[in-house]
Amino acid sequence: MKRREFVAGSSAALALGGLVSAPASAQAGFQEGRHYVRLQQPVPVSAPAGKIEVLEFFWYGCPHCNAFEPTLEAWVKKLPADVAFRRVHVAFRPSFEPLQRLYATLENMNLVEALHRKVFYAVHQQGARLDKPEAVIDFVVANGVDRTKFTEMYNSFGVQSKVRQGKQLSEAYKIDGVPALGIHGRFYTSPALAGGEGASEVQGQTRALALTDQLVASLRKG
Repeated sequence: MKRREFVAGSSAALALGGLVSAPASAQAGFQEGRHYVRLQQPVPVSAPAGKIEVLEFFWYGCPHCNAFEPTLEAWVKKLPADVAFRRVHVAFRPSFEPLQRLYATLENMNLVEALHRKVFYAVHQQGARLDKPEAVIDFVVANGVDRTKFTEMYNSFGVQSKVRQGKQLSEAYKIDGVPALGIHGRFYTSPALAGGEGASEVQGQTRALALTDQLVASLRKG
């Protein structure tokens, strides 16, 4: 998938929103409207009280998301206790939906740790086509999951609700490319945005996470 980079042309309007005081990121060379966007309309968060929510928007079929995953995973393991991280699988078009339902099902069955990286590997290293429910089910069964239990969960109301919530979040954050990071319903950034012109993919990844750390710190201070 060709990454659709975020458009920051509305930065002047976005800068008017006084949701929090000017983030410390401004002191580190990150510019609002260029490297990250302040949302005009805050998005409700689901993190418990006292926690700061960070979301990663991704698609299993995205090569940039696949490349980002090892760096992101290492970062997540070091997050402080007051940060609640979770992933949101996007569906920019109907063909993405089987994989979106797959991730929601893995979450509901507590199988993310066991199979999340395996899905990326199957799609990007083995060329697996997981764009149909039958192919998704065959894949997880081949990885030791009970067919009946998985199929029931995959088609369940709970998974459908989670998929719907994911779509609503993507729309609320105005996500038009992945990977992207949403910070507590207030900001979003991405490796493409944070890296800026001329940055390598790895540099963009590193800068996006550093920027996220700084935005989290600014929210923590209130």
